[in-house]
Amino acid sequence: MKNEESSLNPIRGRVIRTTGSWYTVAVGPMIVECRARGNLRLRGVRTTNPIAVGDWVDVEMAENGGGTGVITNIRERTNYIIRKATNLSKESHILAANVDRALLMVTLKQPKTSLTFVDRFLASAEAYSIPVTIVINKTDLLNEEEREEMEYVAGIYREMGYEVFAGTAKTVESGNFQLPPKGVTVVCGNSGVGKSTLINALVGEERQKTAAISEAHNTGMHTTTYAEMVELPGGGYIIDTPGVKGFGSVDMEPEEIGSYFRDIFEIGKGCRFSNCSHTNEPGCEVVRALEEHRLAPSRYESYLSMRGDKEEGKYRKS
Repeated sequence: MKNEESSLNPIRGRVIRTTGSWYTVAVGPMIVECRARGNLRLRGVRTTNPIAVGDWVDVEMAENGGGTGVITNIRERTNYIIRKATNLSKESHILAANVDRALLMVTLKQPKTSLTFVDRFLASAEAYSIPVTIVINKTDLLNEEEREEMEYVAGIYREMGYEVFAGTAKTVESGNFQLPPKGVTVVCGNSGVGKSTLINALVGEERQKTAAISEAHNTGMHTTTYAEMVELPGGGYIIDTPGVKGFGSVDMEPEEIGSYFRDIFEIGKGCRFSNCSHTNEPGCEVVRALEEHRLAPSRYESYLSMRGDKEEGKYRKS
């Protein structure tokens, strides 16, 4: 029986914006506003958003010629950035799908990004083999002591092989971050770290709204309320995402978390036991490295925090 709302010839498109129950899909040169077929949301996917920006989907166009469509299928993803939706939540939230790189924006002031947040994000990206570039923003606000802290933090991650850039979002150019020339880069971070300001600088126009930091709590104000993919002048695309406060791990067993921490994984090769949990076993090289100041305490604390997610059924907001 023929569907009365849409045709039976689905076409391939890519989701470039999600706003509630509507999805903006680029189908070749066309931009189509779509809804998801009802049963598509009932497949047991435990996410708040079964369809994410970056997804390749099949769309059936409406027969009434209204320029709308229905998403009938989500094609297999190569990767995605996923986190626990909220503190104590059993659901997850996909920030973006099918990306070539992630830019993690952090600030040491106004607001201050927790290193636990950074480490959780990096571990999640590592699990899906997504390269991450860390951008330390708002360096113009730092005094001499804070700049020394910045160099220490940058050194932790550079030593592991991560690209780390420091500066201000308003003065960067896309070349500084070595964005994939034809790929998709997702920008993530807490609210107020300057994601929208960075994207405006990369795009060359005021595409995304920005807002001042809340003086009462020194925290960011949400200006991006939905994820959106924007084309870059030099080629490729960038995805802006709403600011997040915490980053809970999803589908990670405690015994595998160490493999997503580059430094702990390398140091752990020297442990006496191959299945060492790096907590209380004799001959643990990771604990030894911590005691000998060869492993940053913040990294070890983040590792223990993520190992505790499964047992506690929650994650610590960071």
